[in-house]
Amino acid sequence: MSDYPYADPIVDLTDIQEVARDLVVIPNQDVDLVPNIGLIGGTHSVLVIDTGLGPRNAEQVLKFATEYAKGRRLYLTTTHFHPEHAFGAQVFAEQATYLVNSAQADDLAGKGEGYLAMFRQLGEPVARELNGVELPSPDLTYDDLYELDLGGRTVELRPTGRAHSKGDQVITIPDAGVMFTGDLAEAGQFAIFPWFPPYDVDVSGLRWIAVMERLAEEAPGIVVPGHGAVGDARLLVQVRDYLTELRDETWRRRDSNLSEDDTAAEVRALMIERHPDWRLPEWIERGVGCLCAERPN
Repeated sequence: MSDYPYADPIVDLTDIQEVARDLVVIPNQDVDLVPNIGLIGGTHSVLVIDTGLGPRNAEQVLKFATEYAKGRRLYLTTTHFHPEHAFGAQVFAEQATYLVNSAQADDLAGKGEGYLAMFRQLGEPVARELNGVELPSPDLTYDDLYELDLGGRTVELRPTGRAHSKGDQVITIPDAGVMFTGDLAEAGQFAIFPWFPPYDVDVSGLRWIAVMERLAEEAPGIVVPGHGAVGDARLLVQVRDYLTELRDETWRRRDSNLSEDDTAAEVRALMIERHPDWRLPEWIERGVGCLCAERPN
């Protein structure tokens, strides 16, 4: 098993951020494979967004959520099916109602085992957190907009269509002006392209750009990305612009008959030059591969 070069993927509960009334974020502290986790409260219910990687992390999140809820009913949703976001949902069984969009449920059922095996090969700290994972089956699924009544507050769950994955969804809290994006947006790092041909080629750079166009137009006051610091609508614009420049620089080189490997090397160097402070440049090449495949003939 390969060495894992990053900090252990453990959810840290020591720096909870209150971003609006009865709405908190457990920040990922820029630790890889740790998502930003949200809790949104109403008068009778609390919605938890994402679980952390595996049962141990999810147990800590559930314990915190139970204390936070103070007797209110618990719901759980996940922004998409990837392991650090959804592979702790089993812990919430019988404690919370788990609801996701239908495309995400299909991803969990169809790809979950493959991603579990892949992530277990990333290194011992990751494999350890995935011990005992049982892939979850949602209690409720929906196809279009789902309005969840928490009591005096309605949360909107909306599938975006294929982008970072087939089952991406955003969660918005209209009365607070807050949007949770999952990995459609990340702060301070290059966009994650899960482009793993021939095993998984569902990420679409072109559809992702279109999704970010729509989300940016909504101009939410607070944006909670899948990873990285909480921001505002400028983060959505930044991600849209990065994906657009990645597409344009990739296609420009492919149009000049540069090989895909040379294209990836040149675009990587250029993107790092333009965004020197961003983390995880290893995702640039996978983005190039995806966009090369999407280049019209």
